[in-house]
Amino acid sequence: MKAGIIGGTGRMGQLFRPVFERAGYETLVSGRSTALTNVQLAETCDIVVVSVPIRDTVRVIGEIAPVMRDDQLLCDFTSLKVAPVAAMLRSKAQVIGLHPMFGPTVSSIAGQTIVVCPARSTDAALDYLAGIFTREGAVCTLATPEQHDRMMAVVQGLTHFVTICMADTLRRMNTDIRATEAYMSPVYQIELGLVGRLLSQDPALYADILEQNPFVPEVLAACRSAVGDLETIVKTGDPDAFAEFFMQDTRHLGEYCKRGQDLTDALIECMVKK
Repeated sequence: MKAGIIGGTGRMGQLFRPVFERAGYETLVSGRSTALTNVQLAETCDIVVVSVPIRDTVRVIGEIAPVMRDDQLLCDFTSLKVAPVAAMLRSKAQVIGLHPMFGPTVSSIAGQTIVVCPARSTDAALDYLAGIFTREGAVCTLATPEQHDRMMAVVQGLTHFVTICMADTLRRMNTDIRATEAYMSPVYQIELGLVGRLLSQDPALYADILEQNPFVPEVLAACRSAVGDLETIVKTGDPDAFAEFFMQDTRHLGEYCKRGQDLTDALIECMVKK
């Protein structure tokens, strides 16, 4: 049995290569620096995974789709699913979209979430593929490509947008980050850590997540409306209006307010111990 990862010389490909090897596959990789071409890999392997930047995914799938057979399984690791899955469905292969909800810096996939979007596959193929990951301790979440992209507009799009806005606000205010350390609360430290984590990575990834997901504009419109409403309340200095705004969100989050408190308390405790 052979599995192939297109873009497998990258960090995500290198993370998953031993996962497939432990499942019994001879695992091949192709990339810009390999003698093995994408098409050769696609012609050879039983499972083919496309693991390239979002902006290149549909093009690469289009390159290999014509050579794939109905006895093969074609997947991708992209942060978007509607367009890549549609491109994969132009092949004859079985198709399952994948989105690992973590970066390649994790030590293993144990405890991590992988979203699985079956598009054209047998139940046996779906169960088998998911089993490769769950045996490693990963958690698989089933979704349609549209469900995935709508959720990612919030989980990734909103999160990254707000984090980038915080970073840019600090820059616009010419804030001396080192000077803030003497005043640093645990929550500010966590927020600043998220800002630093994001800004230390490839801007092209975040540009693609925000710009190529068709459901992001709707989310950002809601965010812009929320900012405007809250700014108006703050400027009026009305504590009752602020409390009502605040409590609406408290009621919406429900039990997650307590879960969030417990989670951040545990994180802060770990930070203090270090």
